[in-house]
Amino acid sequence: MFSFSMPELVLILVIALVVFGPGKLPEVGKALGKGIQEFRRATTGGDQAKEEPIQVQPVKVETIKEEKKEEKKEEKNPEDKK
Repeated sequence: MFSFSMPELVLILVIALVVFGPGKLPEVGKALGKGIQEFRRATTGGDQAKEEPIQVQPVKVETIKEEKKEEKKEEKNPEDKK
């Protein structure tokens, strides 16, 4: 895209400071940032990022221990299944 060196960036910032003044400069920067963010979102399909996260149900440790005990019983007594 564009390649700016440090002196060029400083010159642009000084001109912006003179034109807008120190009080309005943060507002201008914020508005510019929001504009760039909305442009990126529009060009890359940013609506996908707004999907709701997947809800995960917590699992109790006791339940896992009970399942392991049942598996061990089944391994010891395979005839009980039949």
